[in-house]
Amino acid sequence: MITRRGFMRGLVGTLGLGAITSAYAMAFEPLYRLNTTHYAFTPPRWRPGHTLRIVALADFHFCRPWMNEARAAEIVARANALKPDIILLLGDFMAGMAVFKSADIAPAIWAGILASLEAPLGIHAILGNHDWWEDEGAMRRQEGPTLASTALEKAGIRVYENDALRLEKNGHAFWLAGLGDQLAFINEWRAGKAKTRGRDDLAGMFAKITTDEPVILMAHEPDIFPRVPDRVSLTLSGHTHGGQVRLFGISPIVPSRYGQRYAYGHVVEENRHLGARLPIRIGIPPEVVVIDLGGEAPGA
Repeated sequence: MITRRGFMRGLVGTLGLGAITSAYAMAFEPLYRLNTTHYAFTPPRWRPGHTLRIVALADFHFCRPWMNEARAAEIVARANALKPDIILLLGDFMAGMAVFKSADIAPAIWAGILASLEAPLGIHAILGNHDWWEDEGAMRRQEGPTLASTALEKAGIRVYENDALRLEKNGHAFWLAGLGDQLAFINEWRAGKAKTRGRDDLAGMFAKITTDEPVILMAHEPDIFPRVPDRVSLTLSGHTHGGQVRLFGISPIVPSRYGQRYAYGHVVEENRHLGARLPIRIGIPPEVVVIDLGGEAPGA
């Protein structure tokens, strides 16, 4: 068993500072650190007396050794211990960046681990860009279903793509909506950048919301946020990995056209609320996010 102290002592004894920094970002944080971050607020259009505890998880990128089966089970246990009303999975289950992994984990295996998540209102998921990009069959067909969505649905987890479902807690109804991924297909590479085509259909998704109850939106990439209408109480996103490297509150590189604007945390713009988060980078360790809507956060 390698302890944290032994792990760091070995690194210091054998690696230079630059290598230590890289190893810390790619090994120590994903393998050993796990934060729980709480937010509590009442968003617009949320009905008085309606309390809802959400646990949000994003960007697992399941692979060995970084996000292995034991690590995934630890995150599931942490999420369940928070006693959420509902659990939302915000995409990017499939691993990318082959140079940093020793082996992929089969979708049936990681989906089976996620099936142990527990919440009275269920476990709900959307796909991220890597759930398309790392699926050769889906990319070749330019169509689903993906390996990720098939595994999740077989595990009893509903996957949303431009879809919405009306839910209710203690007589208070709300809509949960999930947007198709905005970067699903890579059409070509030009000047070192991917030209992508999404599967998102914001208008089509909202056409399925047939009453005026509040809406919670899942969208893997936060770049959709400026286009989200006022009727959405809360948008939850992943993808930015907290900016990937975050030092002194600043992320020099953020995979978003808006840079720092939606990199991390609870963002409020024009009375609209966005939660953006992700794991496994320097200064942004893996994270379980719990959001208490309509009340103060309990001391969980």
